[in-house]
Amino acid sequence: MEIEFVVAQLTNLAAIHLDRNMLTGIIPESFRKFTGSVPDLYLSHNQLTRPVPKSLGNLDFTRLDLGDLSFIFGSNKTIQIVDFSRNMFEFDLSNVVFPVTLISLDLNHNKDFGSLPAGLTAVNLQFFNVSYNRLCGPIPISGKL
Repeated sequence: MEIEFVVAQLTNLAAIHLDRNMLTGIIPESFRKFTGSVPDLYLSHNQLTRPVPKSLGNLDFTRLDLGDLSFIFGSNKTIQIVDFSRNMFEFDLSNVVFPVTLISLDLNHNKDFGSLPAGLTAVNLQFFNVSYNRLCGPIPISGKL
């Protein structure tokens, strides 16, 4: 039995820390099959480059530390902390809809492009880092940003 299937069946798991390794390739599809509550998932500071399984977007994470990743976000989500930093993810940030529950967003050191969406003004962020990407355009002002 492969290790990712075993991990997905651990019903009392609160968090999976795989951050700060040299992981490459894809995130296993089996991570979408958690049988208990959805654990916090930490995947930052790796070398992940391939598409993230879209099925992860169907899970309601509280914390996700992890290509188009925009499917993770949406107005109906309750995610609070997102850390995709120091990978090689590449997606257009322009039209991403962030949930109002988001308090921390770290996308630094990736290949994200586009502009910061105006919807960021409705999010009460306590931490925000999009440094070392390929973003361009105006910074939205007003609201909570």
